[in-house]
Amino acid sequence: MPLITAPVVTPEEPPVPPIEIPEIGYASITYVDPTGTRWPMTDLAGDWYALAEGVSGLGAARYVLTSDPHPRGGTRVRHVQAQARSIIWPLLVKGTDHLAFTRNWRALASAFTRTLRPGPDGRPVSPGLLEVARPDGTVRRIEVVYDSGYDGRGQPATGITWDSAVLTLLCEDPYWVDVVAQTVHRETGTQVDYLQPYPQVSSSQVLGATSLVNPGDVEVWPTWVVTGPASAITFTREDGASFTLDMEDTAHGTLLEGETVTISTDPPRVRSDTDENLVDGLNWPEAVLWSLPPGETAVTFQLDGADAGSAVDLTFYPRYETA
Repeated sequence: MPLITAPVVTPEEPPVPPIEIPEIGYASITYVDPTGTRWPMTDLAGDWYALAEGVSGLGAARYVLTSDPHPRGGTRVRHVQAQARSIIWPLLVKGTDHLAFTRNWRALASAFTRTLRPGPDGRPVSPGLLEVARPDGTVRRIEVVYDSGYDGRGQPATGITWDSAVLTLLCEDPYWVDVVAQTVHRETGTQVDYLQPYPQVSSSQVLGATSLVNPGDVEVWPTWVVTGPASAITFTREDGASFTLDMEDTAHGTLLEGETVTISTDPPRVRSDTDENLVDGLNWPEAVLWSLPPGETAVTFQLDGADAGSAVDLTFYPRYETA
């Protein structure tokens, strides 16, 4: 029988003891610059750390509501749009002497402003990450881009062995993302002869209906990896939204045993394991590369031409309103 499996991954322990941060309580926070270098932000014994007083922007996202007057009075909300988030991040930098302080001050300036350089994926910026780790080991992160504020206080005694700055960090996507992926694996069972030892049906067409659970606060856009053999792939959500990838309508042709195709829903992208663009095989304009709303959602996986080894792997990272 096909099985659903979800591996359990234990996040790494927070690198420093948690401290109390306004809006979110006790947490360890780390900034990860675009090069992957990690900068602890809540280690009070370090040469730099966030100043808890004045931190803001770690709570729920800001929304713009579009509404229309209601004939019987009041109003009716017609559209809700989440807005980019700004995080205010007061930061203290110090050193054992002036030269040590200067090295730390310059290094952190580079770590934050590096987010404004073009990214390798073609984006005009290369975001860093702000990671919030709880004492229970759970971690959420958000992409940040330096906006402004890395400037000293300009007061007597500052700029010699210590100084502070109040940074504004822009978050293009206002939601926090879990660092541990949710995964579902669905695989075709062993094929059998229809007439041996008696008439029976094997799962050569439909991998089956199942329920997917999104534990986050907002919708997510999953990535699907399909392993052949398969000639056509159809994924349907309980409300009828669906998409079909007909491999025979692509230059690649039928997906053979061991070959894979990856379907990304945001941004829409379909690639073979040899990086062929197969997006023309989707059943446009009817295709809906659907998202997964919070909570439990019934879905159906169908692979035409499936055989032993045919499988579907779904991956997504839960998204949350707050850190």
